[in-house]
Amino acid sequence: MSKSILVVEDDQDLLNIYQEILEMEGFQVAVAKDGVEGIQKFTEFHPSLVIMDGDMPVLDGYGAFYAIKKIDKNANVVIITGFSEFTDIAQAAIKNGLIKVISKPLGVKQLVELANKYSEIEVEK
Repeated sequence: MSKSILVVEDDQDLLNIYQEILEMEGFQVAVAKDGVEGIQKFTEFHPSLVIMDGDMPVLDGYGAFYAIKKIDKNANVVIITGFSEFTDIAQAAIKNGLIKVISKPLGVKQLVELANKYSEIEVEK
């Protein structure tokens, strides 16, 4: 599995920051601004990890997560959210293969650790 990451985030400033940090750490990074674009980029880029905002316009992170899992049941997806990671929707997604839900704000160290840890795992088939 390559060290490639797709970042899906509707806040352009955060998207740019995440992309810059991950590229400085040696990751190949693709970006998308909403869930629909994220699904499209996932099919084109085939990243080893998707880091996705949970609350976005057009299609939220959870909707995009389920669509990505239909494309590739082994996809590694982490959702970052300003809301509680213990919501019913978050817990249901975890039961359906979401790796983790992380509350914002996401610091530089936490982002790099997340990328290194979850871009290298193989999800059970």
